Amino acid sequence: MRTIHTWNPDIYDKELDFVSEYGKEVISLLNPIEGERILDLGSGTGDLTYEIAKVGAKVVGMDLSIEMIEKAQGKYPNLEFVLGNAEDFAFDQPFDAVFSNDAIHWMPGAKQVAKGIWKALRPGGRFVTEFGGIGNIETVVLSITEVLSKEYKVESPNPWYFPSIGEYSSLLEQQGFHVTYAVHFNRPTKLKEGNKGLYVWLNAIANDFFRGFTAEEKRIIYDKIASKIKKQLFRDGSWYIDYKRIRIVAVKP
Repeated sequence: MRTIHTWNPDIYDKELDFVSEYGKEVISLLNPIEGERILDLGSGTGDLTYEIAKVGAKVVGMDLSIEMIEKAQGKYPNLEFVLGNAEDFAFDQPFDAVFSNDAIHWMPGAKQVAKGIWKALRPGGRFVTEFGGIGNIETVVLSITEVLSKEYKVESPNPWYFPSIGEYSSLLEQQGFHVTYAVHFNRPTKLKEGNKGLYVWLNAIANDFFRGFTAEEKRIIYDKIASKIKKQLFRDGSWYIDYKRIRIVAVKP
């Protein structure tokens, strides 16, 4: 059984708000229409669910993290949020669209997720998503694994699924989808908190690698990681994580 990532919703909203800001571009790709029934898959703290709902769409936000769901419900009490696993879910009524931003790469059972999305959509419904593609945060991940394996003799499995654009498009096509749009692009992303930004990011996003370490041990490990990647990812007083993203639009015939 895989370990579920532990989120701190307050840190997510305060320090990682770039996720929702960039996600607004994906909403433009979704182009929601008043009255449409839309599922926000991996809805986090609900900011993008709210943005979609503003046009008059009937949105349901779903997330695997109870902490995220509770935060979203507190922020947007008039919207519907449900706790659910994207690898095994079902709804009584079909959706006109399934939207997912910065979440698919947290779901290693990609085939099961695609199957669930397919079942959730009505004929003619669309799936619009952005998530990490091949090479995403590669500089950071290589540094993490090098420090842990060489200096601590720890082999931590990578918790993420970063496919190529061809791999993921083919997976959707095998499910029956018609892929109408697909792009893979670099998006270096500036972190907040100056020199401390990488440490905040590692604690919030990459903490699955460091389970079992004390706070002091993590600080030392983070120092080692930062030292290895500073030349590539630190400039003008801030850290820039090497995000590489996939955007996909697929239609259920």
